[in-house]
Amino acid sequence: MQTILNVKTDKDLKKKAKRIAEKIGVPLSTVVNSFLKQFVRDEEVTFSAKEYRMSPYLEKIIIEAEKERVHKKNSEYFNTAEEMIHSLNS
Repeated sequence: MQTILNVKTDKDLKKKAKRIAEKIGVPLSTVVNSFLKQFVRDEEVTFSAKEYRMSPYLEKIIIEAEKERVHKKNSEYFNTAEEMIHSLNS
């Protein structure tokens, strides 16, 4: 018995996915069903950060933090949160 699954997705994403599915000779519903079957079988989902883009603000902060970490020779280490707070306040 089959049922209908309504999924909201980005219009451009759907067009691109449909184009690729057609390119390999299967309907988009076959691709979606394949992913659902794998999800049920493995009980897990994998996300890739390959296409993830950081915001320019976050990227700038990470670059600055990395530079500071690399160039700071006398890094402080703390045994307790209180030691860290005292250091930050001084």
